[in-house]
Formats: sequence, structure tokens, C-alpha cells
Amino acid sequence: MKFRAQIDSILEKTLVIIMSLMVINVLWQVFSRYILANPSSFTDELARYLMIWVGVLGAAYVAGKGNHVAITYFSEKMSTANLKKTQLFINLTILSFAVLGMFIGGVRLVYITMVLEQLSPSLKIPLGVVYSVIPISGILIIFYKILDLKKQAHD
Repeated sequence: MKFRAQIDSILEKTLVIIMSLMVINVLWQVFSRYILANPSSFTDELARYLMIWVGVLGAAYVAGKGNHVAITYFSEKMSTANLKKTQLFINLTILSFAVLGMFIGGVRLVYITMVLEQLSPSLKIPLGVVYSVIPISGILIIFYKILDLKKQAHD
């Protein structure tokens, strides 16, 4: 569990840095638009990409903490045995999505955008770099769900 805590800490710090960069970026955008009357050309795009990163990495963090959106009405009425089966099904479903959709699909997306040499309009960075957050988050979710499944097997 110490390794999980280290991953959590790194992810927390990364999210704080991204959010801080996003706030600074938006403040600069407002300042340059309204005070300097010369809007910065890259800030909209950078804010959009930082929002993507904070959203997708934040989803991985929340999945690791087990705080994802859940409808608890039915689970509160289940027996302990049925609740465990339902939690197993949920964890396996999330794991499957993380492997197939986020990791495999994300790697393919990054690969295709890198091969096609797609660049962002203002920042001129490869879109594969922007999209790389998808497989990274997929790996994190896979890591968290495997640990959750191991813990559940021992309970």
C-alpha cells in the first residue's frame, strides 16, 4: 500500500500543478484581453488542453480513491454477499474499460496523431502529446483497479 500512497501523492501534486497553470493561464488571458487590449493567442488553446489533462487525470485519481459517481440506493438495500458481487462486477467493468478504451484505444489515438503529425493550431505542439493523457490515465486506473480487486479477494 505504500506504493499506492506514493502514486496518489504524485498524482495529487500533478493535478495541483496543472490546476495552478490553468489559473495562471486564464488570469493572463483576462489581463491581456481587458487590460492590455491585446488578447493572447495561445491562452484559449492552452486552457482547453490543461482542462482535458486535469479532467482525465482527475478521473483516474477519483477512481483510485473509490469516489467515483455512484448510485447507492440499490447497494444500500443489498445483502453483504450481493454487495460484494456487485462491487466485483463494477471493478471488472471499470478495469475492462480502462484496458480497452483508455489504454489500447488511447495508445492507438496517440500513435495515429503522431504518425499524421497533427499539431495544435496555436501552440504548434503535437496533438499526440495532448492525447497521451488518455493511456496514462488508463494505466493509473488499471493499477488502482487491480489493487482494489486484490484487496477484495482477500476480504
